[in-house]
Amino acid sequence: MVDPGSEPSCVELTLITGLSGAGKTHAMGAFEDAGWFCIDNLPPSLLPALADLFALEGSQVERAAVVCDARGGAFFDELVRELDRIAARGEFEVKVLFLEADDDVLVDRYRETRRRHPLAEGGAVREAVARERELLADIRTRADIVIDTSGLNIWELRRAAAEAIMRTGDTRRLLVTFSSFGFKHGPPRDADLVFDVRFLKNPHYVKELAPLTGADPRVTELIRRDPHWDEFRERLEALLDLLLPAYEREGKSHLMVGFGCTGGRHRSVYLARLMGERYAGDFKVTVAHRDVEVPPDHPADAQEG
Repeated sequence: MVDPGSEPSCVELTLITGLSGAGKTHAMGAFEDAGWFCIDNLPPSLLPALADLFALEGSQVERAAVVCDARGGAFFDELVRELDRIAARGEFEVKVLFLEADDDVLVDRYRETRRRHPLAEGGAVREAVARERELLADIRTRADIVIDTSGLNIWELRRAAAEAIMRTGDTRRLLVTFSSFGFKHGPPRDADLVFDVRFLKNPHYVKELAPLTGADPRVTELIRRDPHWDEFRERLEALLDLLLPAYEREGKSHLMVGFGCTGGRHRSVYLARLMGERYAGDFKVTVAHRDVEVPPDHPADAQEG
């Protein structure tokens, strides 16, 4: 039963449309990275039926982005009216993101990709662009945001789409995974950055610390007493302070930073935990420990932990 005093849930529905070759599919990638439910190349005539599905009780869709363009057929005369009807239902917050580019840029893009324009007849791309501009004139007028992608690369386009149409609190920051591992079990294949911390004091050689992990204060205290610790931490954080925002600006959605020691139980675990805490306020952070559950008496750890 719905509480009469509660605010009704409202599905955010964003229509991504515009000229063919302007980058609609790339723009949709920004929404996918932010966790939106996305559909590419939906015929405009199916948009009302899709809205009905999203409005059903029990639907898990809260934010959806749909790409509709000339590939779906010439139904744009009805599209503006359907959007207004959907918005009038009160169940949706409807926005339109329209992408365009200069004629010369669009022609060059089709020439470089050697793809056929959906409205081209006999390969006449420039004439097809002109017809498509006319076809989309009404929906462009209805657009909440218009982005000219003529001078944008793929990552600049994705960033512009996210900043223009998504709520500030919903834009997903870079997801950073700080992961520990043991080199004797093999380096991680999916790490973007790897730091070898085997130069630090090894708790494995202290009898009472060997069974513990880098989460134990007694282990971390030994590591911090290493004569290289303070300088290493300072330089590590300075490097990550530079690199993490740079990766985010370039549009990277996920970055894995690996810390490796010999067995993956002590030094690397502490570094992954420490950096996870350090950057949790600046990025979306997860911490993973690949080999921490491998017991110290595992055959692979017979020589060193």
